[in-house]
Amino acid sequence: MVLKGSLCEPFFLFWHKISVDVGMAIRFGMKGGTSLIVAVAVVAAVLIFFPAYRLFFGISVLIGIAVAGILYLRNKYLPVKEEDVDNKRPLGL
Repeated sequence: MVLKGSLCEPFFLFWHKISVDVGMAIRFGMKGGTSLIVAVAVVAAVLIFFPAYRLFFGISVLIGIAVAGILYLRNKYLPVKEEDVDNKRPLGL
C-alpha cells in the first residue's frame, strides 16, 4: 500500500528490495552511489529536522578533522620505517 503524495512514499519505493533472513542483518537492494546519496540525504534530513543534532554533528566533524590532521602530520614527519614493522606479511600471502 503506497500512500501517494505522502512523506513515506520514497520508503515504500524501496520496500520490495528489503530482504530479511533469520539470524542475518537487514539488507537493502541499493548499490554504490545510490547508498551514498541516501546516507547524505539522511544526515541532511536529521540536521534540518533536529536542530539540537547540529551541535553534536559539528563537534564530531571538528574531532574528525583534528584526528585526521594529527595523523597526517605524524606520518609526514615521523614515517613508519621498514624495520619498525614486525610482521610484514600478517596473512602469509
